[in-house]
Amino acid sequence: MKNLFLLILLGIFPTLSFAKAPNCHSWPMNMTEMWMRNAGIVDFKSLDIPKTKITLLASEKKKKGLYTQIYHFVFYDKKGNTYEIITTNEASHDECSMSQVNSYLITKKDINY
Repeated sequence: MKNLFLLILLGIFPTLSFAKAPNCHSWPMNMTEMWMRNAGIVDFKSLDIPKTKITLLASEKKKKGLYTQIYHFVFYDKKGNTYEIITTNEASHDECSMSQVNSYLITKKDINY
């Protein structure tokens, strides 16, 4: 009976965690748009921003309320081309821009008819 109670407690315990990572996708997204423009990958004026897919892949809490966040962005341009980017940066609940954003172009898919 004691082991059953312990198993139930351990099964429920992770759902009781109230820690929530900051929602800071806008900072790495904006910096990635600028990076793609400066690198000559795509002009952000041609991007179809409402179609952008944003996925938080990981958020690890560090010391003093900092989080290391890893995002996966899929940008679409108006011609139908896609650009997949992985970003890493540090954020907090008070400030999203606690560090620079490192952006990595994973794939670039062109539509060729």
